[in-house]
Amino acid sequence: MPQPRLQLIANPVAGRQAGPLIARAERRLTQAGAKVTLCLTSSRGDAERLAGAGGYDRIVVAGGDGTVNEVLNGLAPDSPPLAVLPLGTTNVLALEAGLPRDFDRACDLALTGIPTPIHLGLASGRRFALMAGVGLDAAAVRDVDLTLKRRLGKGAYLLAAWRAWLAYRPEAVQVEEEDGQIRTGYGLIVAKSRSYGGGFTLTPGASLFDDHLEILLIRLPGRLTLLMAGLALLTGIPLGRPWGERFRSRWLLARGDGVPVQIDGDPAGLLPRSFTINSFPIRLMLPPSQPGTNR
Repeated sequence: MPQPRLQLIANPVAGRQAGPLIARAERRLTQAGAKVTLCLTSSRGDAERLAGAGGYDRIVVAGGDGTVNEVLNGLAPDSPPLAVLPLGTTNVLALEAGLPRDFDRACDLALTGIPTPIHLGLASGRRFALMAGVGLDAAAVRDVDLTLKRRLGKGAYLLAAWRAWLAYRPEAVQVEEEDGQIRTGYGLIVAKSRSYGGGFTLTPGASLFDDHLEILLIRLPGRLTLLMAGLALLTGIPLGRPWGERFRSRWLLARGDGVPVQIDGDPAGLLPRSFTINSFPIRLMLPPSQPGTNR
């Protein structure tokens, strides 16, 4: 059997143990018989550029959701399968896809897993595997203190969300669907993933494995609605009317004056944005399906 050629794209600042874990991954994959080319990122955009290099049988990314998102945006229809080694604050994609929590098992899966098609979302040309958020959650992501993020991890996001809630001002969002139907609300989640921020759920019908988006529209303004959304997040009970509305779509356009946007946990500017499904699936190395998964 030919020696597999692996490109290991790794973010050395994705968590306190990133450096040792990256070295461990390179060693384990090499010992398993792979020819590994280690490519370390040093600035935003590096992972996306590196993912387009070509000449490999597999791309392995070691990093958080931001690094994974960059790699996804560097892939082409003929790119090799992608394997994810979860690092960072919270690797939501790894959780959603059912990847092993154990780092060594995740390394093994990069070689022995099943290349499985997943369908990505597209936000005005930018791919996402998890979700795009419009409104309060995007404001919180935008305002996260990066120094606190390195020290507190998820706590930095909770603090930013609390500050965004205190400073909340209703910002209307208009959503136009493919059939021309128009809805109005005060926040939006456009999801390809059930998982939100870790082990929480706001969009239980979303799936990496189908070619639709699940949308949660925050229908009412005010802090009470946001508290209800927080309660839904904690309990797993979907946010329903009158506070929220969920629906599925393959395309929509969101408009709003000065309303912030986040994509897979990173700031992504302001509305307007169109949302649709990427034109081709990505092959992700996954374990065999287990009962209870959403595949």
